[in-house]
Amino acid sequence: MKVGITLPNLGPQATRENVLKLATQAEKDGFDSLWTITRILWPLKPQSAYAATPDGSLPVEYQTVLDPLDVLVYVAANTNKIALGTSVADIFFYTPIMLAKRFATLDVLSQGRVISGLGLGWSKDEYQASNIPFMNRGERADEFIRVMKKIWTDDIVEFKGKYYDIPASKIDPKPIQKPYIPIYLGGFSPNTFSRIVKYDLNGWLGVVGGPLEYTESSIKAIKEQASRANKNPDNFRIIMMTYPNVKEGISSKNDKNRFPLSGTIDEIGNDIQRVRGMGVDHIIFGYNFLPIGRDIDKILDISKQLSEFAR
Repeated sequence: MKVGITLPNLGPQATRENVLKLATQAEKDGFDSLWTITRILWPLKPQSAYAATPDGSLPVEYQTVLDPLDVLVYVAANTNKIALGTSVADIFFYTPIMLAKRFATLDVLSQGRVISGLGLGWSKDEYQASNIPFMNRGERADEFIRVMKKIWTDDIVEFKGKYYDIPASKIDPKPIQKPYIPIYLGGFSPNTFSRIVKYDLNGWLGVVGGPLEYTESSIKAIKEQASRANKNPDNFRIIMMTYPNVKEGISSKNDKNRFPLSGTIDEIGNDIQRVRGMGVDHIIFGYNFLPIGRDIDKILDISKQLSEFAR
């Protein structure tokens, strides 16, 4: 199982120095990938509840977010081989032609190291600020993905759809990776899984946000959808974002309510091995919302210890 780390592109830790330190040392330490997160605003009166907190409030770290693709361009210039991914880039903050162009540019400059993790977004405030209707976003996403793939693969690009219209044009450069940059879709709904299979995307970029049984059932759902569509389930890969919360010297062994990937190194390691056993191909360790998020040395140290359980 490959191992990645999130870059500090949000919160008070989002500085040039921290991004550079983590990126260059992670590559030296043999990690497989680096990842950035997207947010464009922190509404004072949110229209949408945040699913990852008990009261639905937004983490304060989202008040300051460096652009995910610009950060990866900077990292590409300072690294040589480590993969560079978005987890995720919410597609409706862009037009498909501009997002495809930005990813292709990054792939060229990094010499083919890009993983495009895409999402539809969930914040009505961000949709409003982007001048995109919240309704029919699934249908719009289908068209968006089709356009991006055409831009990356067709010599002459032409598209006329319900939402997007491109006259016959040359749109270069094409990505280094062929046939196109790997596309992983984030989300948790059955529609997400069917979209991955229908458009032959590379796979699912999920998040461990609850019991590991839920993660396992979601992976099975994707594989079953592939089988029903007469497609090889093994062609759809799984990347899983996690937030390892190490509590040094405090065992959660007898805590029935222990959240996955929290506790001692060994307890979290056991969870990582369970995740690997579910067929996850690539695990990401994220720290931006955790107490150690500002300590780059600690992040690297813990990640090295946990990576031993993943490989």
